[in-house]
Amino acid sequence: MSIRDVYIVDAVRTPIGKFGGALARVRPDDLAAHVVKALVDRSPALDPARVDDVYFGDANGAGEDNRDVARMAVLLAGLPVTVPGVTVNRLCGSGMEAVIQAARAVALGDASVAIAGGVESMSRAPWVLQKPERAFPAGHQQLHSTTLGWRMTNPRMPAEWTVALGEGAELVADKHGITRDQQDAFALASHRKAAEAWAKGLYDDEVVPYTGVDLARDECIRDATSMEALAKLKPSFRPTGGTVTAGNSSPLNDGAAALLLVDEEGLRETGREPLARIRTSAVTGIEPQLFGLGPVAAVRRALEKAGRSFADLTTFELNEAFAAQALGCLAEWPELDREIVNPRGGAIAIGHPLGASGARLAGSVAHQLAAAGSGTGLAALCIGVGQGLALVLER
Repeated sequence: MSIRDVYIVDAVRTPIGKFGGALARVRPDDLAAHVVKALVDRSPALDPARVDDVYFGDANGAGEDNRDVARMAVLLAGLPVTVPGVTVNRLCGSGMEAVIQAARAVALGDASVAIAGGVESMSRAPWVLQKPERAFPAGHQQLHSTTLGWRMTNPRMPAEWTVALGEGAELVADKHGITRDQQDAFALASHRKAAEAWAKGLYDDEVVPYTGVDLARDECIRDATSMEALAKLKPSFRPTGGTVTAGNSSPLNDGAAALLLVDEEGLRETGREPLARIRTSAVTGIEPQLFGLGPVAAVRRALEKAGRSFADLTTFELNEAFAAQALGCLAEWPELDREIVNPRGGAIAIGHPLGASGARLAGSVAHQLAAAGSGTGLAALCIGVGQGLALVLER
């Protein structure tokens, strides 16, 4: 059996909304349906019935995104009911995992045309109530927020594994001696690069605003922020001696992203020039509390599998869950040219809707390679509970 080349024909995403912001009233299944429909509409030569499967990442799945949000997106987008859908969960890496699984299906000949993406509405994440251990309890019961982080934690888990995500970022800062000023400077650069990219129209071919919502640009970008403003923010996780703040961390967000993946036959049916080709991917594990360094080994493994080195990279999209986390990874890749990392801004400015972020990163790399005309690009994320995921694209 021969392995087929897998092409990214197109990639779209919504503007990323802030927690409780412009997209807060939009259901996650509607966000997912919006990007699926936009993606199909942008390839009018392709019969929607030719889509063999739809893969969507979703990190929560506890609310309106339950019951297989990928299939719900297919139905709500108006695709033929014969088009199936599957939802995958690798927490922050879910959207990229969806791309990888869809690419694998195309490469093996199980699909010729596939849609892959991700969605998250952190604004609409519900509170959940565990069933009581005995019937008809008389006492109060506890609600758990499903917005972010650990909840209903298994007591068998070692305490050092289940620290808050922000404390995990502090541990990375400790490990690499990353200062508060370095984190704030990294965050400031993220906002400035994102604002500049939007001003230059670099996201015009990628972002599809949600119909009926007044949001044309990523909502969390702070054009006017400064080192002075960032310095005024208090540490969020270590009141004394802490360095991780709301200003140098990614925010809570809502959004969706989707990519159209095809083989040679599917490419002919779209009648379009591909943005990029998927080369390889890698996933690795690490101690849960050091999740922020998860991409370190994954990136090296993905490059090795692709027969490439850091010197071959044209662009690199590294998810910015926290400035400390991103800087910790960069410290372990001394041979990487930092100038090619997140050239259009990162998650600290753009936002991090958990299940969608991996698809956003993959789509951004594909668009950047298309704009450059050629090259090798890489997208990578850290993942809560200690994993790293990386994807290599080429054009």
